Amino acid sequence: MEVKASVKNVRISPRKARLVVDVVRGAKVDDALNQLKFMNKKATEVVAKLIKSGIANAVNTYELNETNLFVKEIKVDEGVTMKRWMPRARGRATPIRKRTSHINLILGELVDSGAKEAKKQTIEAPISLGAKAKEEGDAKLKTKKEKDKKNTEEKGKKIVDPRGEGKGKNTKIEGTSTKGFGSKVFRRKSG
Repeated sequence: MEVKASVKNVRISPRKARLVVDVVRGAKVDDALNQLKFMNKKATEVVAKLIKSGIANAVNTYELNETNLFVKEIKVDEGVTMKRWMPRARGRATPIRKRTSHINLILGELVDSGAKEAKKQTIEAPISLGAKAKEEGDAKLKTKKEKDKKNTEEKGKKIVDPRGEGKGKNTKIEGTSTKGFGSKVFRRKSG
């Protein structure tokens, strides 16, 4: 049985991460974690966390024994490179590449326990609504819909221009404005 775990876009160069990964490849999980504790590298924290994540996947999803696991395969791939610029002498700029890594882990079993299927997840409703609460919610929804309908009917009515020229051509629909920037510009007095 194989269990996978991975981490993407780790802010460390692949070349530096491979120094740490090569040490734990093929080791038992407990030995690998102990080895990482005593290494003085930045990537040890990330790799240790990844191994712990793989162990959690194995134990919780497939119900495997933690002491029966070893690092079957671990590899570091190059991620996205962020490009930055640094000012140098005589007005020049030189590029700086901030490299990232993708680390993929596969844990295997020392003694095969047979093929196991992943657990099925059961999703429960966070709150069970009673019949009374459901009816109250429906009533609130209906009243809100009625209010919205009433507001849209009122907005559709035509009203006469407030300047008193109710000839029909100056009528407007409520909710729209007749006083815009253009009307203000042409009403200015020159002089």
